[in-house]
Amino acid sequence: MANSFPSAGGGRTGNFNRRTNNNPFAAIRRNHRIRVPEVRVISPEGKQLGIMATQAAISLALEVGLELVEVAPNARPPVCRIMDFGKYVYEESKKTSHAKATASKIKEIEFTPRIEGNDFMTKLRRAEEFLAHGAKVKLRLKFRGREMAHTEIGFDVMKRAISELAGMGHPDSELKLIGRNINVMLTALPANKRKPKFHHDEERHDEPEEAEAHDA
Repeated sequence: MANSFPSAGGGRTGNFNRRTNNNPFAAIRRNHRIRVPEVRVISPEGKQLGIMATQAAISLALEVGLELVEVAPNARPPVCRIMDFGKYVYEESKKTSHAKATASKIKEIEFTPRIEGNDFMTKLRRAEEFLAHGAKVKLRLKFRGREMAHTEIGFDVMKRAISELAGMGHPDSELKLIGRNINVMLTALPANKRKPKFHHDEERHDEPEEAEAHDA
């Protein structure tokens, strides 16, 4: 006799209703989610309070309107800190957002060993604009085919570019040849020390166009 009741999965395999929790703070145990019998406790000011019974530590945190948060779960015993968890999440999220914003502000300018003078100056102007807005600028020179036989030409181009932009940014490292590319990252000088060379007669407050540059 055939089974007249539907299967538990409705004929489907897998759990299609399971939702993935993308909150990076969801896995952090706090208060009564901390199940170990004792923990090492740190005060809100960062002072070591020693090893305490977990329930006593939770009560201590709640008495001052804060939470007991597990910060080192693999320690023996686990290390917990009394803190404002909501404030902690906010500050960490702000740091992450700032890091992403900084990463998005890396611009790239590409040169070739035999670049024409007008094209070279156009790219320098673009790089200067990016540095004027506080962005980091990656200068990259790419060798093609037989150009690799005279890498010194490419190094001369890059050295000149760095020199021309010295009033706006400084290189983070020495020039390096990696494969067929010479790369260097420029970091903008503090705003009060920048000396624009190509836009000193212009007052520009809009974001520079990116027709000849690429976000990294």
